Order: sequence, then structure tokens, then C-alpha cells
Amino acid sequence: MADNLPSEFDVVVIGTGLPESIIAAACSRSGQRVLHVDSRSYYGGNWASFSFSGLLSWLKEHQENSDIVNECPLWQEKILENEEAIALSRKDKTIQHVEVFCYASQDLHEDVKEAGALQKNHASVTSANSTEAADSACLPTEDQSLSTASCEIPTEQTPSSDPESALEVNDFEATGEKENHCDDKSSVPSTSEKETSENVPMAEESAEQPKKNRITYSQIIKEGRRFNIDLVSKLLYSRGLLIDLLIKSNVSRYAEFKNITRILAFREGRVEQVPCSRADVFNSKQLTMVEKRMLMKFLTFCMEYEEHPDEYKAYEEITFSEYLKTQKLTPNLQYFVLHSIAMTSETASSTIDGLRATKNFLHCLGRYGNTPFLFPLYGQGELPQCFCRMCAVFGGIYCLRHLVQCLVVDKESGKCKAIIDQFGQRIISKHFLVEDSYFSENMCSHVQYRQISRAVLITDRSVLKTDSDQQISILTVPAEEPGAFAVRVIELCSSTMTCMKGTYLVHMTCTSSKTAREDLEPVVQKLFTPYTEKEIENEEVEKPRLLWALYFNMRDSSDSSRNSYNDLPSNVNVGSGPDCALGNDNAVKQAEALFQQICPNEDFCPPPPNPEDIILDGDSLQPEASESSAIPEANSETPRESANLRNPEEPSE
Repeated sequence: MADNLPSEFDVVVIGTGLPESIIAAACSRSGQRVLHVDSRSYYGGNWASFSFSGLLSWLKEHQENSDIVNECPLWQEKILENEEAIALSRKDKTIQHVEVFCYASQDLHEDVKEAGALQKNHASVTSANSTEAADSACLPTEDQSLSTASCEIPTEQTPSSDPESALEVNDFEATGEKENHCDDKSSVPSTSEKETSENVPMAEESAEQPKKNRITYSQIIKEGRRFNIDLVSKLLYSRGLLIDLLIKSNVSRYAEFKNITRILAFREGRVEQVPCSRADVFNSKQLTMVEKRMLMKFLTFCMEYEEHPDEYKAYEEITFSEYLKTQKLTPNLQYFVLHSIAMTSETASSTIDGLRATKNFLHCLGRYGNTPFLFPLYGQGELPQCFCRMCAVFGGIYCLRHLVQCLVVDKESGKCKAIIDQFGQRIISKHFLVEDSYFSENMCSHVQYRQISRAVLITDRSVLKTDSDQQISILTVPAEEPGAFAVRVIELCSSTMTCMKGTYLVHMTCTSSKTAREDLEPVVQKLFTPYTEKEIENEEVEKPRLLWALYFNMRDSSDSSRNSYNDLPSNVNVGSGPDCALGNDNAVKQAEALFQQICPNEDFCPPPPNPEDIILDGDSLQPEASESSAIPEANSETPRESANLRNPEEPSE
């Protein structure tokens, strides 16, 4: 029972974002007693993924969150004379400027509900020319429970028989459908099951389509469980810190991944594919033979640039963009290298930054596919849950919808000694990790935050049409105005299990200079056209049609110094939210640094022990279960169409 927890732990973690989840897993793995709580009804915080109805409930929750009034705190009576309290905030102010637009045909009826949902999802819809924010846009009515918010429980995958297997990289379209249920108070993340498509009714499959390619809003609602929409848009570098950690800790068994199939560039109003591997370069019809040789020579230099300092030392003070102009590269090649390979800023990135980014890109090529990137099936929100599962396997206790009222600080030592939760229970601990969003305005008054502009779009086809409709693409659109930032576009197809068939899920991200809509709408207009009945009549439309759009700003606390927080006790650490970078290296670095403070000289997320090597006291006791048997398997009878890839650096047995 969440209202009767143990009274003492070694580590208390508040918030289930990626850094917090990694630290909880690492501490639990090293033998620490871990309590991991979150006032939200879902795992991941701002790293979470939602079904479509879950996303609407999340928007509704944020709308209601702004109206929260702190009641007179009864916990003050539990603070002793030699103690003081640091009250935690009940308001999440990390999301702002939310705007939702629906362009698809709005033929909603009273009986429209999500396939497999337990209750109706009544939703109002903002018209395409609306400028109202989320309080009137595509949100569930007040009588809809917030429990419909998708709570993506860590999904157990069938364990591999190969102990050295590293990642499941899925190259085929899966047919699984994910259950999104969550208990109010769960001490261990329960296993979610993947239903086969036969068990979930398909919307409109047997009905006649009145018009060709017609996708309506009611279809999106009915197929809402096919969507897994990330709040933060990132990819995994195939040799990045997070992939290495997933392999080392064997947490990779809890997730599957797909390769990003292509890298695109937007130039002169057109989207085109960028050759990045050696094979792509020599097969490209966009480049002349001379350009191919130029590009291969430059990329070869970038792979070993540190061995030839004389080649770039004189250019260290200029931007990478200016440096490329000094090389024997055509404007076409300069554009590809700057925006699609190095993916660095045209005005802010130095020569060293650009060379380092280019080398990292090339270093990651070929490990799991012909691009450097992987994407987790069912979305980025799977990753925090994978580490939560590892923590639970090693004894960590989990409580969602569990509010922490305050931190209790000993006046004499200045250290935090306990927390008081919503039930008034005092829980003692040695170390505390608190996600940044839980701190009050007074605590954060000197913290300098940045903002991330985000857009989530549902479209009817890819930005670059090819023979295959199952492409996963990344595209960078350079900034056109001074002071603006380049926009990163990630386009996901239905085989990533993030959207319904016949649609694409498009994520846009950039560092904020204005509101998210002001930052990103110009790029949306370049790449897409609004979905209207008139255009449906046409056989072919030049741009993909935009069906639905969400814009919001997210707070970026990744650069915040611990010293910026007012009166923070020495044994309380801060977990930051997502940053604007493409990869997850910042979260892993932060987690490892904080873990070393809590558990110095301990190995960070070592591999799990072999069950055969574990001996328990007592002959009558059964050998301790492995990770794979400690949690029930999810639909283990369902055949899996995935390639089982080991760490390429490990020898095969």
C-alpha cells in the first residue's frame, strides 16, 4: 500500500524522467534501498509518451494544473522545533504556450471512442484558423477522468537466449498493440501486454471510404491507441552513451529499436536525401563524380582530424561554416556537411565543434544500419520505463500519483533528513534526488532557464515520397532570420508503433526565440499544406497534408547549476528535464555524476548477475529468479519479427 510505505530508505527519487530513472536503477542495482515516487499518473515526466487520448488528457491536466490553489498545509504540524521544511510545488510550470489545431474533417459523433478504451473520449476541436490555447482545443470534457492519460508501463520483451545480445533492432513492421494501463499506487511497474491486431478493432476498416485517402478526426480518435506521442523528440546515436549503457546494464532487453532509414536536407524549397555512408555517396545521383571524391576525402579527414592538427589549428577561431568554405567543397557539399551530417549551428558552432560532431556522426555509421541513429519502438517514453523496470527488479519501490509535500531539513546539520508525503507519513533517507519541476518558484528564483519549442504533427504522407511508405527520417531546416535557430524535424512511420497506418507522426524541435507556434509554424508551412476537402478531390497534392498539430514550449533546465537553487541542502540533488540536443548524452552524464556522489567507487549499472551463479541460504529455497522471470513475460507466445543484434565489439560464442 502506498499509504503504508517503509519508513526508511537509502535513496528517495522524486520524478520519473530519464536521469532520475537511470539513477534509481543504478542505486537499486548497487544494493541501495530506493523509493521512486511521482505525483503524475504516468512514468517519464517530460520524457513520457502518450496515446492520442492520453495526450489530450495530459493537455487537460496541464490546463487544470494552472488553477491549483495550495491549501493550508497540514504537514507543517509534523515539523519539529529543530527542523525546517522546504515545500515542494504542486504546479508543473515546465509547459507553456500550448496551442492545438485540427485540420482533418471533424465528423465527431457521440459514439466515437478510442478502440479498446474503457470510456468515451468526448473532445472538442479547434478549427484551423483558431488562435485559442489548449483550454478549448481538442481537450476531454471535465467529466473525463485523468486516469485515461497513457501510463506507458515498461514493456517486457521475451528474453534472448543469447546472454550477450545487445539490442533488438526491428526492421519489420510489427503488429503489436500496446496496453496503456496504470494503477494508482504501484510498488512495482506492472507488465504491459502487447495485443495482436486481431484483438483490437480497426477503425473504419470494413466501412466504405467516401473519398480516396480521406482521414477524419474520428478515425484518429478511434485509432488513438496506435499513437505513442513523445513530449520530447530525440534519437539514439548508435555509439552514444545511452546505447552503451543499455547494452552494459542489459536494460536493452526491455525495448526494441528501429533504424532511422534516411537523412534529409531542405534546400531551395525542396526536400532531398543526403548521402552519408560510403555506399550512399557513390550511389548518389545528386553528386557529380568530382563532388563524390571531394566529400569522401573530407569525411576521411574528419574521422582522424585529431591526428592532423596543422590542418585546422589556424581555423579554430572561426565558425565551422566559415571553415568549410576554406576546404575544397562545393556549396552543395558544404550545405550537406553543415546541416545534415554535423547538424551544427551555422553561426554559433566553432570549427572544433563541427569537426567533433562530424566525426561522431561517421563513427556511429554502420553499427546497426546505414545511418547513425536508432529509435525505440513505441517512442522515447519507453526508455525511462526500461530503467524503472530494472530498479524494480532489484527491489526499488514505485508509487505513481504519490505527492511529496515537503523536504524536512535538520537545522543543525543543514541536511535533508526526510520527506513528508500526501498521507502525512515521514520517510527518512540519506540521499534525495528531486526533478527540477518539483521545486517552488522561491527555490528557483535565480535559476536561468532556456526554452524548447516543440510541435507534434499528424500528416497523411512523408515529406519525401519513395517506393516504401515505411521510412523514418531526420531533417534539419536552417534558420532564415538572425537570432532564430535551425529546426530539427523527425518523421516517424507506422512501423515505429507511434502512429496509425496511413499517417506519419512528425516532431519538430528548436531552441525557443518566441512561442513554439511562432518559431515553428513557418517551417510547417514550408513542408505541409492544411488538410481541406477541396484538396482531397485532387489526385495528387504537392506537399503532405497536415491533419492535426500541437505546439508547446518546454522548459530546458539542463544547463542549470546546482548552486543556482536557493538554500538547497547538500544531500539533495536536482534532476534536469530534457535538453534540446538530438541525443541523450546529457541525461546519462548527469545520472552517472550524481550516482558517483551517492555511491562512490561503485560500478555504474553493471550487468545483472547470472542466475546460475546465485546461491541462497537453505537447501529448500529455489535459486533466485533472473530479471526475465522476476516479471511475467508479455505475450511470449507471439512470434517476433526482429533481428537479434549483439554488441558488434563483443565476440560471438
